[in-house]
Amino acid sequence: MSNSQAIEDYCKAVYALGVDRERVPTGEVAARLGVTPATATAMLQKLAEVGLADYVPYKGVSLTPAGEKVALEVIRHHRLIEAFLAEALGMPHDRVHAEAEVLEHYISEDLEALIAAKLGEPSHDPHGTPIPGPDLAPPVASRRVPPEAAA
Repeated sequence: MSNSQAIEDYCKAVYALGVDRERVPTGEVAARLGVTPATATAMLQKLAEVGLADYVPYKGVSLTPAGEKVALEVIRHHRLIEAFLAEALGMPHDRVHAEAEVLEHYISEDLEALIAAKLGEPSHDPHGTPIPGPDLAPPVASRRVPPEAAA
């Protein structure tokens, strides 16, 4: 199944907001993504329908293992792109995040592998945040990163 950018963004947001807690309130997901709570609810219900999330009305949402894999894949893309832009292209660190936000949804697995190989499979992005490995196992330290830093 190919995921839409919206599905990837929601999985990434739930993952980032779910640090050290079982469920994330719908309102927090909505606020992070800049959408209304009703819009967030509709998408979280869709994620639940396709097996990426466990959504319970009025109690919040958590990712399933499949949803966590989607989130970690997007996070890996994002952080590898940040590292590539900073290290290989010399882009200032304060600009790499915005560029990576756009590009994270569009790189192929082949390009991901080439970027990782070119950079020597980096363990951290330019901001010092751990990059999930190619096995998509969550880096231990990344679960302790404040939600605003987990991109």
